[in-house]
Amino acid sequence: MFISQSIHTLDAKNRVFIPKRFQTGLKRDEDTGHRIAMVTRGFERCLFLFSEPEFGAVLGRMRTLAFEGTEERKMQRLFFGSTHRAPLDASGRLLLPEPLRKIAGIDKEVVLVGVGDRIEIWAKEVWEAYEEENSADYDNLDRVLLRPAGEPEEL
Repeated sequence: MFISQSIHTLDAKNRVFIPKRFQTGLKRDEDTGHRIAMVTRGFERCLFLFSEPEFGAVLGRMRTLAFEGTEERKMQRLFFGSTHRAPLDASGRLLLPEPLRKIAGIDKEVVLVGVGDRIEIWAKEVWEAYEEENSADYDNLDRVLLRPAGEPEEL
């Protein structure tokens, strides 16, 4: 499980350090021994970082959706088409691919936010604006915790 947040700076090669508390949630590649992350586009201008097992669970949920309609196929194409299997280097740094950095508006500073089954990677200024815009709603979000799992949100 990924929880908490931290601020980091991209190095000159566009790598970001992944804290040890997050690294432990990532499995090691059997051949290289490096921890592996699956990085893809997220929502609200962030990136999603999954462990391979958690990404497999997402794949399982989306596998049959292509037969349900155009929106489902569009989602699959955009989501999976932007996914990168990314090994962390020996120092625990993750290379953020240029197309994903552009999507998220990441230039220098990033915020890593643990969100249970994934880590979200935000441009620092985008995260700060999101937090400022949404923090006042926190007390009204209790219904999310009280809603039974799998039940859609009310409109």
